[in-house]
Amino acid sequence: MIFASEYIIQDAFMSESECGSWANNQPLALAYHSDRWCKPIHEETELFAMLCLEGQQAGLSWSTILKKEAAIRKAFDGFDINKVEAYTNEKVEELMQNPQILRNRQKICSAIKNAAAIKKLIGSGEYASFNDYIWHFTDNQQIIHHPKKLSDVAAQDELSEMISKDLKKRGFTFVGPVIIYSYLQAIGIYDDHLEDCPYKSKR
Repeated sequence: MIFASEYIIQDAFMSESECGSWANNQPLALAYHSDRWCKPIHEETELFAMLCLEGQQAGLSWSTILKKEAAIRKAFDGFDINKVEAYTNEKVEELMQNPQILRNRQKICSAIKNAAAIKKLIGSGEYASFNDYIWHFTDNQQIIHHPKKLSDVAAQDELSEMISKDLKKRGFTFVGPVIIYSYLQAIGIYDDHLEDCPYKSKR
């Protein structure tokens, strides 16, 4: 994963509104806010990667995930869905010995289960891709919310609850409604930048 340049990070320090204050002046978090957060993603591998990363965040801060993100992506073969779905018990044990990632067996196994669930979803013929599945909930449209302050941004909502329930029914794990709300922001289905944020969608 290529993060923002030093110039972009410096620019973020100068131009952030309250919207980026959750980043606590941490360069990786500021770069994530300005370059990636709430920007639409449609590529299969990246949709899967962000689902796994959001699941790994459970009980932790997003800054912890960002600090380890490059190592996590490398350890999980770039979140190639076919490769992760084929992981063996030996691979799980290998990952559990990797000090650079989050050594949580449930979260590691969740990535494998979720890769298998995506393969099953596509294999059923119901949807041509995971992208088609996850974006169909909003008819392939980004939903732009209009929060004026951070306290206006929800932690979960009716849509994240519905998607969470459907994902669980299909065999996905670590996909509770709060995780899914954050995931919807991460892949740009939701734009929750504050109204005065320079990175908010202009539509």
